[in-house]
Amino acid sequence: MTFRYSILAASMISCLAALAMSDPAFAAKMEHPVVVELYTSQGCSDCPAADAYLGELTERKDVIALTFAVRYWDYLGWVDSFGTPENDQRQSDYVSRIVQSKKHQGRSLDNVRYTPQMILDGRVHAVGSDRIAVAYEIERLRSEKPKTSIAVSAKVSGDSIVVTVDGKSGIAATSATLWLAYYSKKEKVSIRRGENRGKDVNYHNVVRQMTPIAKWSGERLEEKLPKTDLMNQGYDGCAVILQVNGNGPIIGAAAIDDWMGN
Repeated sequence: MTFRYSILAASMISCLAALAMSDPAFAAKMEHPVVVELYTSQGCSDCPAADAYLGELTERKDVIALTFAVRYWDYLGWVDSFGTPENDQRQSDYVSRIVQSKKHQGRSLDNVRYTPQMILDGRVHAVGSDRIAVAYEIERLRSEKPKTSIAVSAKVSGDSIVVTVDGKSGIAATSATLWLAYYSKKEKVSIRRGENRGKDVNYHNVVRQMTPIAKWSGERLEEKLPKTDLMNQGYDGCAVILQVNGNGPIIGAAAIDDWMGN
């Protein structure tokens, strides 16, 4: 019975995901995307499958999928070219809040970071290559969006990027931070040493820098950022993420991956 149920659940999730990716009208209704953060390492042999899956998720209109490279596997013989101490710390903060004192698939994960790990909406985690678990959490979180999120938009207007957060009281117990994450949409790395030696791995929406741009406490908010500054730094996409207490639940998000758009 459990096996049959698992197959049925996987089939239903696959159908819903395919609908979200292929039907523009359906996708257009998703004003509150689910943010998926993949914590990965070029030195981790288990990560390429999750990296490929993250690439598929970037095609969904109801998901903002981002890659955060970490450095703690560098000692295995290959230094991750995208890894940063900030990414390490962001994952550690999630582990302290979400994973600590909980179990995942029978393993105790108290104070343990792992790769590939996906954090969804800053609320739950899953093994990044476990497509059924990740797809299930995306659909579950999406169904909760009307109660847990507010509208955030980001658009190019002339020489500026305009970020708007709707006003809505009561949804955040305390203030939230509005983050701007700059990313490279596609990167290919030829790994010459370590566990993935000899592999060419494609990475998607690789976060290169993340910075807070405003505080939000329920009021309507609008921020204008100079587009030229972002273009000159070589970024070709950005996401804005509204997150409670800096690294808590994500309550709003939007993305731009076309600097030339209007």
